[in-house]
Amino acid sequence: MSSGREAVTGRQGLLLDLKALIQHESKPGDRLPSVRELTRRYGTSPVTVSAVVAQLVREGLVTTRPGHGTFVAAPSATPQQLDLGWQTVTLAGRAALPGHVQDLFRPPLPDVLPLGNGYPDETLQPLELLGSALRDAAKRPGVWSRLPAEGLDALRAWFARELGGEYRASDVLIVPGAQAGLSTSLRALLPAGAPLLVESPTYYGVLAAAQAVGARPVPVPADAEGIRPDLLDMAFRSSGARVLYLQPRYASPTGASLALGRRAAVLAAAERAGAFIIEDDYARDLTLHGEPLPPLALAGEGRVVYLRSLTKAVAPGMRIAALIARGPVWTRLRNARATEDYFLAGPLQEAALGVLTARSWPRHLGSLRETLRVRRDTMVQALTQHWPQARLFLVPQGGYNLWVQLPGGLGDLEFAEQAARAGVQVSAGSGFFPTEPGEAFVRLSYAAASPSVIEEAVHRLKPLVQVERAGSRQLGKRQNSREA
Repeated sequence: MSSGREAVTGRQGLLLDLKALIQHESKPGDRLPSVRELTRRYGTSPVTVSAVVAQLVREGLVTTRPGHGTFVAAPSATPQQLDLGWQTVTLAGRAALPGHVQDLFRPPLPDVLPLGNGYPDETLQPLELLGSALRDAAKRPGVWSRLPAEGLDALRAWFARELGGEYRASDVLIVPGAQAGLSTSLRALLPAGAPLLVESPTYYGVLAAAQAVGARPVPVPADAEGIRPDLLDMAFRSSGARVLYLQPRYASPTGASLALGRRAAVLAAAERAGAFIIEDDYARDLTLHGEPLPPLALAGEGRVVYLRSLTKAVAPGMRIAALIARGPVWTRLRNARATEDYFLAGPLQEAALGVLTARSWPRHLGSLRETLRVRRDTMVQALTQHWPQARLFLVPQGGYNLWVQLPGGLGDLEFAEQAARAGVQVSAGSGFFPTEPGEAFVRLSYAAASPSVIEEAVHRLKPLVQVERAGSRQLGKRQNSREA
């Protein structure tokens, strides 16, 4: 066992044990074992013990008295209990997100190995560039003034140039992140109760946004080459849908890209149905091998509402994205956006422009891609070695995720719960399906985990998939031909 694995396990075990001691075996005022005693007992360092104690202090579980030790804190005064039963009645009729879907929106807890986090960690973020861009943005004249609802002209022009074709700045609407852009698009395009075609499985955020606007997701099966055009035609006819949501590039959760041979058929199916396509190009900057296919929007002849975010390539806090469209739909989108928050804050838009136009931006993207290649390959190798009973859907050419089918008999929710107990965050696959999944999957992300953390996490979960079950297919024998 590596020293890194011992350090992670020691801290996590110490934290859990002290919480159990405080909550079940102690009373307020009891003294905890000394730092020296805990260091000896858990075989860890005084620095680690001090960090755990500091976390317990922040959580209000203990107090420290210099020179005397650490003591169990008295419980906070119990607040007066409000009778909130009326809210249950008032909120009736509005379905809440299932618990396992809510879990997908939560960030990982401290001291948990983050294989469920789809955002880049700080080692992948251009922090110096971000800091410099924010400082410069704050100095610009009028940066705190009201801006047009459609966004900063120079930033709109950058997104239009990046998309290419005949798109202009006037076709671009700046929004506060891809999820906001997705919500705006669904509200603008779909009346309540209307069907929305989605790949199955699909990004959980679109399912949550559809529920929020009262839309009805209709699944269309997808495979390693993306959505199936034959079944897409059938879905358009049977549902009467007028909107299709797609991630043609490294779709979350599967990592699949829409094959060149299917693109014309998908566009033709939408044309026959008189439908819009929402193209979510969240991974535009995350191609790890080869040349990516061009966006559908370049061939869509006004049928595609194109959505591109900066978050995945910059940092979670860079909540900037662009909606790009032509015709009356752009005005509909712009009006829907303006009624929500009038406009997006100037400093953030200026900072985004500063990052994107800096000389170091291409260098950052190159470094990001190289690091992600190493992390992806590390995860594939670790899974092949430690989870031979599982099945990898494919090795993606870009993006952040691997989609893994669990051995027969093991449920994804059960697996995610057991993984959490072992100190590893994974994403249960059920939340990515609009209807009941036929098999059990988990999504594993390498966005926020270093190679050593990936190896530790996969090894730690080995006992959960160690026993081969009837009907399982081996990982080492089923890797898609797209593997680099």
